[in-house]
Amino acid sequence: MNNSSVQNELSERWMRSGLASGDVFLLHSDIRRLLTEFKRKKINLDTSIIINSFLDVIGKNGTMLMPLFNFADFIENKFFSLQNSKSMMGILTEKFRIDYKILRTKHPVYSFAVIGKDSNKFKKDNFSAYGKDSPFQVLKDLNGKIAILDLSEQKSMTFYHHIEELNNVEWRYHKIFEGIYEDFENKKSKKKYSIFVRDLNKGIITCVNPAGELLWSQGLYQGAKPNTGSGLRVVNTNQMFEFISKIIIKNEALGILYNRSNKKV
Repeated sequence: MNNSSVQNELSERWMRSGLASGDVFLLHSDIRRLLTEFKRKKINLDTSIIINSFLDVIGKNGTMLMPLFNFADFIENKFFSLQNSKSMMGILTEKFRIDYKILRTKHPVYSFAVIGKDSNKFKKDNFSAYGKDSPFQVLKDLNGKIAILDLSEQKSMTFYHHIEELNNVEWRYHKIFEGIYEDFENKKSKKKYSIFVRDLNKGIITCVNPAGELLWSQGLYQGAKPNTGSGLRVVNTNQMFEFISKIIIKNEALGILYNRSNKKV
């Protein structure tokens, strides 16, 4: 198979899993199984082919996001560069950051790479990682989707924290982080940003896999579960937001979105 044939095959998989032309979507991914599959066929699957296969699906009217989350630079090292801080979300995201003409959103911990028709709508700076000013809200306003490739809910679905923040849940709180921030013009300044973090003093443990199973049971996910078939599942952000918000409002989130450890920190 040549690269074009492989790319087309992948695009068809993603379409069968729920992505379509014109979609605005966020992709979380683990490509190890995919690489192994094609290696067995004696095909060296370049990461650009994988990225292009998704871009082919959504076409010129679509928009694609990938997470470029970095938990070390701003939080631990107190320095973040919008131009140079690397993604900690895997080789596909780093390839997307370096080799594609992406817009990078501005939160120093939870930034995204964005490409496509609606990329300019993600330009503004957001103080809160998950809040109403964040890319999660923009994605929802655009009736976007979230696609997850071969990752568990626990290792991918940051959108739950957006839902938690907008519902002002009691098991998380706003924590401010401060550091030196370097923008695209290499100008440095001291800046502060917020993350809605879990409350360790209450022994809170994030545990969202049960929520994912509920999304499947309600027919909100399309596609395949991790490590089966295409490995890609897709959900609409507004449908997910509404469903999970009802769980929170009914005080049923314990054991679905979080647990409490017996030991207080």
